[in-house]
Amino acid sequence: MTASGWDLLDHAHAALRSVADAVPADGWGRPTPCEQWNVGQVLQHAAGDQLAYAARLTGGPGPAEDPFAPSGILAAAPAELLAPALEAAAAAFAGVAPGTPEVAVPLPPFSLPAETAVGAAALDAAVHAWDVAVATGLPSPLTPALAAALRPAAEVLAEPLRGFAYGPALPIAPDAAGDPVASLLAFLGRRPGWTPPEA
Repeated sequence: MTASGWDLLDHAHAALRSVADAVPADGWGRPTPCEQWNVGQVLQHAAGDQLAYAARLTGGPGPAEDPFAPSGILAAAPAELLAPALEAAAAAFAGVAPGTPEVAVPLPPFSLPAETAVGAAALDAAVHAWDVAVATGLPSPLTPALAAALRPAAEVLAEPLRGFAYGPALPIAPDAAGDPVASLLAFLGRRPGWTPPEA
C-alpha cells in the first residue's frame, strides 16, 4: 500500500478503502446520496477520480471510462478496481512537495497550490466513502476531524463546480451547526441525515 506522504490524503484513501472492503455482496446496486448512481457507480466514479488526479500529475493513464458516467458494471472485484487507483494517486502525490505553488488537477481551475490539490483529492475520496457507507448501512468513516481538515479545500473548490461535481449548498439544522461533518456535507449539497429509500 503506497503512502502519499500527505496525512490527509492517506486518511481519506483509508476511509474509502475500508468502506469498499465492507460493502456486502448485495450492496452494489443500492441507491446512494448521489442521485442516479448506485453504490457500484459511486465506487467506479471515486476510483476514476483518483486515477484522473494521478494522470494529471504524472502524464500516466487516466480512467478507462468517464468518471462522471459510470456504468455500474464492475468488471473486477471492487478491491481490484479501487486499489490501483488509490496506489496511483498516492504515488503521484508523493512527488508533490509541500508549498508547491501550482499543482495540476483534473477539474477547474486545473492548477492549485499543493495543500489545496491534496485536499481536493482527499475530499473526493472521503465524501464518496461517506456515500458508500450510508448507502450500505456501514459506519461513516467521515469523522469530525477529517471533515474539518477537508473544509478548506471544499471552500476553494465547491463554488466553481456547483451543478457539476457538487450540488447547491443546503441549509443545516440549527442543532447540527457545530458538527463539522454535517456542515461539510450540507455545504457540498448533500443531506447529512440521508438514509436509503425504503425498498
